[in-house]
Amino acid sequence: MFRHARTALGLITSRSVAPSLATSDGPVIRVAGQFPEIKVSEVMEGRVTFVGLPAVDVGTDIDWHLDPHQNRSWALNLHALRWMGRLVVQYERSGRREYLDRAAGIAEDWVRKNPRGGAGLSPWAWAEHPVALRAPALVCLSAYVRSGWLSDSLIEHARILSDAALYREGHNHGLDQDIALLAIGCRLGHERWKDLAIRRMTRSARLAIDAQGVLHEQAPRYGVYVHRRLGVAMEAIRSCGAEIPADLAARRRSLETYVSHATQPDGRLVPIGDSPADARPEGFPHEEDTVKVFDGGYVFGRTAWNDARSAHYSIRFGPGRRLHGHEDHLGVTYHAQGRDILVEAGFHSYEKTPYRKWTTSPEAHNVPIVVDAEFREGTATHLVGSSVERTRQSYRLTDDGYGVSRTRSVLVSHGADLMAVLDSVPASSRLRNLWHFGPSLRVTSNHDGRVVLADGDWRATLLQFAMPSGRPISGQTVRPGAISPRYLEKAEVATVLSPPVSSVLTLIVPGTGDPKVSWSGTTVTVGTPGGPVSFASSPDQLCPARAMG
Repeated sequence: MFRHARTALGLITSRSVAPSLATSDGPVIRVAGQFPEIKVSEVMEGRVTFVGLPAVDVGTDIDWHLDPHQNRSWALNLHALRWMGRLVVQYERSGRREYLDRAAGIAEDWVRKNPRGGAGLSPWAWAEHPVALRAPALVCLSAYVRSGWLSDSLIEHARILSDAALYREGHNHGLDQDIALLAIGCRLGHERWKDLAIRRMTRSARLAIDAQGVLHEQAPRYGVYVHRRLGVAMEAIRSCGAEIPADLAARRRSLETYVSHATQPDGRLVPIGDSPADARPEGFPHEEDTVKVFDGGYVFGRTAWNDARSAHYSIRFGPGRRLHGHEDHLGVTYHAQGRDILVEAGFHSYEKTPYRKWTTSPEAHNVPIVVDAEFREGTATHLVGSSVERTRQSYRLTDDGYGVSRTRSVLVSHGADLMAVLDSVPASSRLRNLWHFGPSLRVTSNHDGRVVLADGDWRATLLQFAMPSGRPISGQTVRPGAISPRYLEKAEVATVLSPPVSSVLTLIVPGTGDPKVSWSGTTVTVGTPGGPVSFASSPDQLCPARAMG
């Protein structure tokens, strides 16, 4: 058993002859979809297009310091050389030698101009993720190019990939590192590299994915990515003649439950954490249950599967923010009647801008903010109660993210669509909650604690009441906000900010601009287009009223 990943470097001194393409002829791991699509004719003309940004002329004598868009993802893609790997694939498909020659020219130019440890290199040249993504492309090229420069570069990449100090255990980058190390070890016939890669990816999968399938990176989009990359890893293991660890396959399967529940009825992934609002995962089977509470910090519920008009909601709790997560605890989203009603800021980019920082903050989510209190980053939130029935679910959550107890109780009704949210803090404190509405919704009226929003002839209503009195609260502030509907784009939305109170009940009623609300003691009855919905209320909890509604 390995005590330290550095022992994998023993090959350099333990063998009389270092591995090279001249002395080794292991299989070249080829996995479908390993390299992203490119505009082949464009690359042959010396131009590249990455991450949807305008094409850039790089020529044949490439300046590897280029970063014309000042975009981290663009610079990473330049040095990852996956675009070069795609040229090799095109050569294999077409037999056109010019594609292979161009690929070899790009790779040799990169190797010659980017010696590890050289002065003045781009910081992306030997960053851990470009190394991991570049290595499989170089392995792919090695099927046709057997030069010393390529052998030496593959060995240098393997040294880095097997270095424990540079390994991202339990992270999607670490999985990419393992795939790359396995590909090189397989190609050069080095068993210790192969074994190390498989052992690490299995251990990392246990750390990254819990038994229910929740990825600890706190963004469902990365669940999709890791699922896809684990598929690549398993195919690579099989191609290398090794046995796929059962636990690795099981963790990959468990991700399917997480991703499918996080997918809205319209096919888009809920934009929680660094998840783009336009991501559409495909091919993920779902279980029969329409509601799932994940101990890792997610609640997902829907009216029904395979129905585009089904309602869907999410609630966040669990461990403090990490990796690709946001400060979104207690946050909810709500999609009903074919529309996004309550949304979150989503994912804009990895650029270090004020807007990017804001998208990760509590204010970018549908959460209660404690007035005149400082938010404590990384605070955990606890789910302290839940009731799950087919047409009605309720949950109670609490944390001390602002140094005082915040409690949120959420009740969702299906068929007769309704979301009710009760927020409370101690009587000595005040809170204001934020509600970010979908881009298609525009505020048409705001008075007497009732905000009506419209999408054409369709209406939705937000109503707010002080608790425990049940009196309507007026004074809501409606202000323009912004979310990211897709990468590097913003869309204006209406954001409603409640007046400061210690306890507030918020009702979101889809499909009507004039819902009737009545009180009978602590029981609230709301008229919805699908019929009346009744529930019991207390200063900090909502419960279904089974005998009514």
